[in-house]
Amino acid sequence: MHNFLPDGRRLILASKSPARRKLLARLSLPFYIKPADIEEIVFPNEAAPASVRRLAELKARTVAHKHPAALVIGADQVAVIDGEIIGKPGDHKRATDQLRHASGQKVTFYTGLCLFDSDSAKIQAVVESFFVVFRTLTSSMIESYLRREQPYHCAGSLKSEGLGIALLERLEGDDPSSLIGLPLINLSRMLESAGVAIL
Repeated sequence: MHNFLPDGRRLILASKSPARRKLLARLSLPFYIKPADIEEIVFPNEAAPASVRRLAELKARTVAHKHPAALVIGADQVAVIDGEIIGKPGDHKRATDQLRHASGQKVTFYTGLCLFDSDSAKIQAVVESFFVVFRTLTSSMIESYLRREQPYHCAGSLKSEGLGIALLERLEGDDPSSLIGLPLINLSRMLESAGVAIL
């Protein structure tokens, strides 16, 4: 999908995440993909909600700076286990460690969402929390999941929209799409507030 919204603006997703792309497509709006080229660093002593909100806004602002007449969506996500911020593992060993740590635990996923209007510089931002309770995981379960799913780009190594759902005991939260990385309920409200009719 590569065209404009009815009012002539462009809707841009500042992310290279295939999962976020699929989620945004559910709203049946035309949009562009323009990943933000930023370093996703969590500052020392920065709380998880503050971190994901800051990074979501930074991604949206970075892309909006180059694209006038656009609404830019930024998002960021981390998991928190026992008060420790857990990001994307990046490789097999870290993913194994993350899932061993998550085994039998209740894990909080924080997702920051920002909609930035590049013309007015108006920002709408929110942090959504979602909770998952992991089953008690054996080493063979973890290895089988990682080998088949390879969720190395997913916060907390959880690809819940895929095989990761088999790792879980239960889900707790208002918007399941936030667990995948793009809270569509809040995004729909933001877009409507910015003048975009979804229905």
